[in-house]
Amino acid sequence: MSLRATVAAPFKQEGKARIGEHEFVVALSLDRDWLSPDQAKRVIDIATGEGLVSRDDGDLIADFDLDSVEIPEDFSPDDSVFRERSAFERAVEAVEADGHEKREVVAAVNELQRELGVTADAAAIVYARRHGVDVSDAADAAREGL
Repeated sequence: MSLRATVAAPFKQEGKARIGEHEFVVALSLDRDWLSPDQAKRVIDIATGEGLVSRDDGDLIADFDLDSVEIPEDFSPDDSVFRERSAFERAVEAVEADGHEKREVVAAVNELQRELGVTADAAAIVYARRHGVDVSDAADAAREGL
């Protein structure tokens, strides 16, 4: 959730789903004083790799529902924003963001993994799709990992 909230903040601040990369970096480093400019650029790379944003001619486009992300008043990103997450983590987070309890999702994914005899990544993706949650980016990452 920390990465999604961190990425959503500059877009929500501007009230747009498309902002310049420079605006994004300034929002995280100068406006909010959360990260250094280099760290903010690293967040862009990670968010792009995880399908949260896409780049277009110097702009960033949010590829997730910004309204679904609430940023608590006292929020500050932690070091987890710099860690690339597995397809399992990304799928579970997407299902959680859709309103499901994380503990229940993980338990169900573990059971599905045992039933199907597949990896945790594959089970999480199947579970998410069965619940109507788009996890295309996680599925692509899992496929690349095979």
